[in-house]
Amino acid sequence: MQSINTAICSFGMSGWVFHAPFIKVNPGFNFYGVWERSKNIAEEKYPDVKTFRSLEEMLKDDAIELVVVNTPNASHFEYAKKALEAGKHVIVEKPFTITVDEGNELIELAKKQDKKISVYHNRRFDSDFKTIQKVLGNKLLGELVEVEMHYDRFKEELSPKLHKEIPGPGTGSLYDLGSHLIDQALQLFGSPEKIFADINCMRPISQVEDYFELLLYYKNLRVRLKSSYVVREALPSNILHGLKGSFIKPKTDVQEALLQAGNTPGGSEWGTEPDSEKGLLHIEKNGKVIREYIKSEKGNYNEFYDAIYQAIRNNKPLPVQPEEAVEVIRIIEAAYQSNETKQVVDL
Repeated sequence: MQSINTAICSFGMSGWVFHAPFIKVNPGFNFYGVWERSKNIAEEKYPDVKTFRSLEEMLKDDAIELVVVNTPNASHFEYAKKALEAGKHVIVEKPFTITVDEGNELIELAKKQDKKISVYHNRRFDSDFKTIQKVLGNKLLGELVEVEMHYDRFKEELSPKLHKEIPGPGTGSLYDLGSHLIDQALQLFGSPEKIFADINCMRPISQVEDYFELLLYYKNLRVRLKSSYVVREALPSNILHGLKGSFIKPKTDVQEALLQAGNTPGGSEWGTEPDSEKGLLHIEKNGKVIREYIKSEKGNYNEFYDAIYQAIRNNKPLPVQPEEAVEVIRIIEAAYQSNETKQVVDL
C-alpha cells in the first residue's frame, strides 16, 4: 500500500480531533505536515510531523499529495483553490464554500487539474445516521410523511473561536451545524422542491444566528431541520413518521467525545453506542404491532478516509461528491433568501 502524504491547514479542534487521529491510524495515509503560524502543537503529539509557517511554504513541498483545508469557513475557497493550483488533492471541511459559485469553480478547477476534491461531511458516518439509513433501507416505516431532525446545544457563553462569533460570510449556526443536517436530509430524501426558513439570534450576547428552523417540502413529505443553542433539555434528535409507524432516535454518536478525550480511533468497539441510546421503533408488521428498541449501527469516520484513499489511488467514487456539497450550499442560500423575504422559496 502506497501511503498518501497528507498535510493539514490548521491544528485547532478540527485538526487534532477530526482529522489527525484518522490520518495517523489509517495505513493509507502518512501524516506528513501541518500549517501552524507560530505554535508547534502538532509536533508535541506527532513528533514526526513537519511544521510549516505559511500555506505557500507547505504547498511548495512536492512530497505532499493531499491537503486538508480545515480553516475558518470564509477561507475555504481561497485555500482550496491554491492547493488545487499547486497540484494537490483536497479535502475541504464542511461547509464546502460560502457560495454555490465558489463551489462550482473549485469543481471545475479540480477537473482541469485532474485532482480529487471532497468535503468532510463526517456526520454521514455517525452511528445514529447510519441506523436511520438502515431503518429506511429496510422500509420498516412505510411511506414517510414527516421527519424532524435536531442539532441542539445549550451554550450560555460564546465560542472562544472568535471567527465563529463575528458577523461575516459563512458565520452562524446555519453554516456550522445546519450544513450537517442539510447534508443528512439530502442523503436520505434527495433535494426538496421548496424551502421555508426561520433564522434568528436567541441569546442576547450572540452577534450571529444561533437558531434556525428549516422546512423542506417534498411531494408527500415534510422535513424539519432545527437547531438552537438554548436547549438545556434536548428532544430526540431524529423523529421519523411513516404510514406504517415511527422511529425515534437520540443524537448519541460517541466518536467526538472519545476523540476529545484523546482516544485513538480503531478496534472492534469503536463507534459503539451504549444500549441506553437505542432508537425506538414502533410499527405494524403483518398485522402485528411491534414496539421495540433496536441496536444502533457503529459509527466510524475512518470510512471517509478509507474511501478517499480508494478514490485517489484506485479512482473509486469519492465518499462525498463535491456536487453534493454544493447542493448543501444551495439550500443554505435559499434558506437565507426565505428568511429575508418571509416566503417559501421554490427550488
